[in-house]
Amino acid sequence: MVYYFKSTTVDPPAFVYVGKDKFENEELIKYGWEEDVWFHVDKLSSAHIYLRLNEGDTWDNIPQDLLTDLAQLTKANSIEGNKKDNVTIIYTPWSNLKKDGSMAVGQVSFKDQRRVKKILVPQRENAVINRLNKTKVEKQPDLQQEREDHRRELRKRDQAAQQNRRKEEAKVQKERQEKKWQKDHAYDDLFTEENMEASNNQNRDETWEEDFM
Repeated sequence: MVYYFKSTTVDPPAFVYVGKDKFENEELIKYGWEEDVWFHVDKLSSAHIYLRLNEGDTWDNIPQDLLTDLAQLTKANSIEGNKKDNVTIIYTPWSNLKKDGSMAVGQVSFKDQRRVKKILVPQRENAVINRLNKTKVEKQPDLQQEREDHRRELRKRDQAAQQNRRKEEAKVQKERQEKKWQKDHAYDDLFTEENMEASNNQNRDETWEEDFM
């Protein structure tokens, strides 16, 4: 089971999801998206909270109000952390998560510790948690299929973008060639046989000089 939430601190609302238990967390680690940011209570057991970034956003410029929502939700989903004040929340891109066969179910580490940020949560804010809980939905998704569908859609977008770029490049190249041809042949009309004949004094009649008298 996966729990889904929405944070309305941003527009469009942010998409947040949480695994029900450590076994579900294992699936979330395995089938995350490149757009996902992972949140967890530092040095304490907690649920794995994921923020799915909107297109164009990056993990290192998440709005402060949205970070507050994620940090509060992460704290609230830690049995021990929820009871404490001054709890530290850590977060990092899903792509920075590291998992190997020696780790326990639901356990994870990081590929690059420098890509892990921290947020201090002084205390629980019930208003934030209550607002988020009102948006809570439970689902049993096929995480692997969802990711495959998403990646297929991204490939289609990339292919369409590449095709558009090739068309635009071909258009620009054609325009350049046309301009070059026009430049190279700008005086062609001046040297046609008819114009050359008209400008040749030898072919004029005997009275042509009288035009200037």
